[in-house]
Amino acid sequence: MNAIVLVLFLQAASAQNAAPRFEVAAIRPSAPAIDDWQKIGVHIDGAMVRVAQYPLRDYIAMAYRVKPAQISAPGWMADAKFDITAKIPEGAPRGQVPEMMQALLEERFKLESHRESKELPVYVLARASGPLKLKESPPDPDAPAAQNVDVTVRGDNAGRGAVVNLGPGSWVSTAGGKIEARRVTIRQLLDTVERFLDRPAVDQTGLAGVYDITLDYSLEELRNILRATGASAYNQIPDSAADQFPGSIPASFEALGLKFEGKKAPLEVIVIDRALKTPIEN
Repeated sequence: MNAIVLVLFLQAASAQNAAPRFEVAAIRPSAPAIDDWQKIGVHIDGAMVRVAQYPLRDYIAMAYRVKPAQISAPGWMADAKFDITAKIPEGAPRGQVPEMMQALLEERFKLESHRESKELPVYVLARASGPLKLKESPPDPDAPAAQNVDVTVRGDNAGRGAVVNLGPGSWVSTAGGKIEARRVTIRQLLDTVERFLDRPAVDQTGLAGVYDITLDYSLEELRNILRATGASAYNQIPDSAADQFPGSIPASFEALGLKFEGKKAPLEVIVIDRALKTPIEN
């Protein structure tokens, strides 16, 4: 192998092993929310990734493919919110967005971390002793082919809550005292429900289907999810409105033939060793 061929071979190997990165990315502190409707969370459309009103802790959780409860970090990371706009390189799969986010955080926030395994409290979702009462989603040939991820938080007179469009034809709504989900897996549903809970949720149902599900939740659980997403304006809901939000998360799952159990389980934890409070300029 001559020298030129060797150099080209090494360059190609290096490119294959390099961590995926966004083509371009901008990070800005989140502005105070002033509208009734606001974007909170992740929106992916084509090659563009937009994330709004996300705490740095949640970006880290996204980047390392864990839940926020699995991040051991200084308290300010749960309060400091940023908006990120980034472009996925041509030909790069969307499945690499977390790794691209990880590279971005390490570059702009000088993020340093290590992994540990810790025994943590979790909620395990399992089959109950009674019959299963889940409704499988019918086939939807008209569902859009594009898989855009969009989160809209609503605070107008039509009802407070959030709509998560997971595409194609898959969505979760938390409004009007209900969680309504269409064409979702149990894991996707738990990803939403976890925001009501004080610990990670583990799926041990063994259910691999796609379902249409409706759950009721209480006012206190509503407040919890709104606090978790940082929608502080929603915390003004008066106690007198409690009767609009009957039921509870555990009772709702029991009605489906499922049950939550509190346990401890070993989970991977990302320990943050160092990070800048202000990212390096774009």
